Amino acid sequence: MSEGTTGDPPSAAPQRPVEQLLGELRPRLHRYCARMTGSVIDGEDVVQDTLLKAMEAASAAGPIVNPEGWLFRIAHHAALDFLRRRAREEARHSNEGDLATIAAARNPVEDRLIAAASLRTLMRLPVSQRSSVILCDVLGHSLQEICEIVGGSLPAVKAALQRGRARLRTLAAEADDAPVPALAEPERTRLKTYVERFNAHDFDAVRAMLAEDVRLEIVNRVRLDGKKSVAPYFSNYAARPHWRLMPGFVDRRPAMLVYDADDPDQRLKYFVLVAWAGERVVGIRDFVFARYAMDGAELAIMD
Repeated sequence: MSEGTTGDPPSAAPQRPVEQLLGELRPRLHRYCARMTGSVIDGEDVVQDTLLKAMEAASAAGPIVNPEGWLFRIAHHAALDFLRRRAREEARHSNEGDLATIAAARNPVEDRLIAAASLRTLMRLPVSQRSSVILCDVLGHSLQEICEIVGGSLPAVKAALQRGRARLRTLAAEADDAPVPALAEPERTRLKTYVERFNAHDFDAVRAMLAEDVRLEIVNRVRLDGKKSVAPYFSNYAARPHWRLMPGFVDRRPAMLVYDADDPDQRLKYFVLVAWAGERVVGIRDFVFARYAMDGAELAIMD
């Protein structure tokens, strides 16, 4: 038998490490998880849970034919677990009702409506409708890929897609009557004081606000525990005086919105969350390396 005709199957292309796949797909995974949970902040929690579960499962998974589909399936189930936990905590239950069997036809107007739907609007869809609409109309997965990710039949996915699109058309015509987010005066003053000291680069005063057991997470990079370990974090900002903070809200939660004072448009770049215990900062969550979380975030600047 001549060279090159041994009959052996061609060797498969080497698979990328799970860590590399997660790094490449993290923005898309977050886009899905944020819309499933209704919050870019909760979405990041689910992405991190997905990362851990994927790393744990990778060694036993063997060769993965469709790595993206595999990761999205893990993310989908992690999102469902999160929603179940939240439902139990809030003692609420939803009923999705019966599903139809045929997906509605697509049109450009509807595509734009779905892409622009807020996270709060998407949360008003039942879970199966929400996941199908996000996977198909936001992330561009095929119906067959959606079936593999959510573990549903083709008729069920088509039905969920049809009902979800129809429901979004109805919701788009309704007025948004959600109240403007607000903080009680003590919490408002506390957050504004932190921002004022930060912007004045009085980082000694900012460090004095930290609890001894403060925890820092620079999302997608590192976690640090304890005031001594966290203190150098502010030196990085001291070397970048053009970054400025504004007190505000992300998905109706208090946050510090970050912009570049050297940017003529002064567009918001990312955000930082601060957790308090009394007058002390017990947690900082900085999204400087996770700016994908701005996609779909509901942002508001505090008056």
